[in-house]
Amino acid sequence: MTCVTPPGRKSYGAEAVGANACPEAYTYRGMMEYITTERGLEGVAQRVGAESALAVDTEAAGYHRYFDRVCLVQISTRSATYVIDALAVRRLDPLRPVFEDPSVEIVIHDADYDLRLLSRDFGIRVRGLFDTKVAAQFLGEPSIGLASLVEKYLGIRLEKAFQRADWAQRPLPVEMLEYAAEDTRHLLPLRDLLRAELERRGRLAWAREEFELQEAIQWTPPAADPDAYLRLKGTRDLQPRQLAVLRELYAWREAVARERDVAPFRVLTNEAMIEIARRMPETERALSAVPGTPRSLARRHGREVLAAIARARALSEEALPTRPRGAGRPPPDPEFDATLERLRAARDKVATELGIDRGFLMPRSQLEELARLRPRSLEALSGVPGLRRWQIEALGAEIVKAING
Repeated sequence: MTCVTPPGRKSYGAEAVGANACPEAYTYRGMMEYITTERGLEGVAQRVGAESALAVDTEAAGYHRYFDRVCLVQISTRSATYVIDALAVRRLDPLRPVFEDPSVEIVIHDADYDLRLLSRDFGIRVRGLFDTKVAAQFLGEPSIGLASLVEKYLGIRLEKAFQRADWAQRPLPVEMLEYAAEDTRHLLPLRDLLRAELERRGRLAWAREEFELQEAIQWTPPAADPDAYLRLKGTRDLQPRQLAVLRELYAWREAVARERDVAPFRVLTNEAMIEIARRMPETERALSAVPGTPRSLARRHGREVLAAIARARALSEEALPTRPRGAGRPPPDPEFDATLERLRAARDKVATELGIDRGFLMPRSQLEELARLRPRSLEALSGVPGLRRWQIEALGAEIVKAING
C-alpha cells in the first residue's frame, strides 16, 4: 500500500517519511488510501467485502493515449475511500466476488462506460447496480452531471480541474489522487437521497429495471471503419484528389499515434490535417505554412507527410475515393407520419406530467418503431422489442390510444 500526504497537511498515525509520502494513509476530507500492490488490493477486498453498498468509479487514459486502459479504480465505503492503481496492480481478481455479488449494491454515476471498461480490462460484470445518473433522470433532474447533483443534494462543490487529465502518467500528483477520490466519496450519500425520492414518487421499480438492463452491458470492440476519414467535420468541400490526401494522412496519423501510444489529435489535429489535404503542399516550407500545423511537424515528420501527399497525387482518377451515396429518402407514408405525430404528442404530454425528459421517457427511435409496428393493445405493446416494462406502465395507455387514432 502506498500513501501520500499533501504538502501543508498533517499525516495521521505515522511520521511522514518523505515530502509527499506516509507509511499507511492520510486524511483529506475523509480517509483515502492509495493502493499499488497486490497485497494492498487483497486487504481492500477483505475490508469492502462485508459492506452492503460500495461507490465505484474508474479513470481511463483514452483522451490522451491511443490505447485506452483503466488507470485507476476508486472505491468508497461509508467511512473510507480506496484509490487502486490499475497500472501497478493490473488484475482485480480479489474484488471480483464483491463486484459480482448481487447482494452488494455497486453505486456508479453514469455507469455505461465504467461497465464496459471493467468488462474489457478485468472480465468483471457488475451486479446489484445503482446508477445515480439514471436515478436522476427518473426524477426529472435538469442537470444530471455528478458535480451538479452533489452540489444540489449535498451542498458540496466538486472540483473539475482534472476532468481531462492524463491518468496514465506516473507518478500521479497528490492533487489528482484527491480529485479521483472525490468522485466516489459522495456517491453513497447521494444514492441515499435519490433512492428515497424515487421511492416517494413510486419510481424505484422503474429505475431498478433500467439498472438490471445496464448490468448486461459488456465491452464490444469497435468495427474497423475504412471510411472514418470521410466523416470528419469540415470535409464536405474536398475534391476526390484532396480526399485521397486526407485518407493517406489519416492512415499515417493512426500509425504514428499507435506507435507512440498517444491520442491521434496529439500527433496532428483534425483541422490541421484537413487543411493540409486541402492545400496539398509539396515542400516542407509549404507544409509549415499551413494554418494550425505544429512547428515541429515539418521537422519531425515532414518527409513522411509529403510522401503521403505524393502517393495520393500519383493515384489514377479511378482510384480516387468518393463519398458513398445515401440510401435516399423512403417514399412518403402519410399514415406513418400521422401515427408518429400522434405518438410524439402523447409522449410529450406524459413527459410533462411526470416531469421527465421526453427523450429519456421514449427516444425518437422507439417512437418510429411503434409507428411502423402499430401495436393496438397493451398486450401487443409488451411484445415490442426493446420496450421497457416501466415505459408501458408510464405511457402504454396513451401509446395505444395514439396508434388507434
